[in-house]
Amino acid sequence: MSAEVGRLLEERGAILKGHFLLSSGRHSDVFVQKFRLFEQPAPTARCAEAIAESFSGAFDVVASPAVGAIVLGFATALAAGTRSVFAERVEGRMQFRRGFGLEPAERVLVVEDVVTTGGSARELIDLVAASGAAPAGVGALVDRTAAGSGGFAVPFKALVRLEASAWDAGACPLCAAGVPLQDPGSRRLGA
Repeated sequence: MSAEVGRLLEERGAILKGHFLLSSGRHSDVFVQKFRLFEQPAPTARCAEAIAESFSGAFDVVASPAVGAIVLGFATALAAGTRSVFAERVEGRMQFRRGFGLEPAERVLVVEDVVTTGGSARELIDLVAASGAAPAGVGALVDRTAAGSGGFAVPFKALVRLEASAWDAGACPLCAAGVPLQDPGSRRLGA
């Protein structure tokens, strides 16, 4: 599946080159505009099915962080025949809203789109645990973590690994070279 996902991302023009502000706050010369893939239901469904199959039988609910991973989370839940919920960032904290919640002892698969530092997924894992539910794992479309492991206390599986540089703003060579910074992500929407 990894080669197919990489090919789909390339074909859809989802791998952008330039100078980007990532949702983690880091800067990178590569950005994955996953919505170029997610606008097509068939390949999105194939990716979601692969995530669901890789955690088959290990979860009862899918939880995703808004906004970027809602589509993939929903499609993963659909493929697995489970419920889908999402958490939103309110005043800097992840929260379940809109009537979403988890039951004690439910096994929850966190589904992410692109994992760079794993911060959003860790926040969601903590929210799941605080709800009394059991984090079952993290499934992602793309892993672009430095170590390739996500650093989670639960199993982490991504459909494709992307090697891409990322820097703290103060150490960014693109900033030093005066390359204009683009902010194509969704974390700061409404901020």
